[in-house]
Amino acid sequence: MLTEEDHKLLKIIAEDCRLTPEELSVQTGLPAEYIRQRIIDWEKEKVIVGYKPMINWARTGEEKVSALIEVKVLPQRGYGFDKIAKRLQKFPEIKTLFLMSGGYDLSLLIEGKTMQDVALFVAEKLAPLEHVQSTATHFVLRRYKQNGIELMGEEETIQRLVVSP
Repeated sequence: MLTEEDHKLLKIIAEDCRLTPEELSVQTGLPAEYIRQRIIDWEKEKVIVGYKPMINWARTGEEKVSALIEVKVLPQRGYGFDKIAKRLQKFPEIKTLFLMSGGYDLSLLIEGKTMQDVALFVAEKLAPLEHVQSTATHFVLRRYKQNGIELMGEEETIQRLVVSP
């Protein structure tokens, strides 16, 4: 069970995982050695599952195409949706995979170099899978905010031409 201090510590780490235990100690009032040990424990327990920077690829000049894909599947007896989800999470193109409520079962966020790459992934790897009933692909046109971080500042707001009669 997590204490209130542990929750506060995890929230700070989630905001900036580059902070050292000493810096976290200043922010939380907890001893640095306690923080160091908690982080080790949380990594072993899979509370902390990774450290990954979020890159705004639009600013690098490297083109990446992202798509949200809605997938309807037939749940398997004794496994529900878990068996197909375990299979899907092995594909490197799939960056995020959720079980959803509502009109479809699984939500995938995938990346490719081109729209054609994404389309080929859906047509050749995803749609033919046993138990996949249907897919609907939605291409991401622009990212404004991701993981709670705004990717576009005020100075980048698109200026629209005023059309007057």
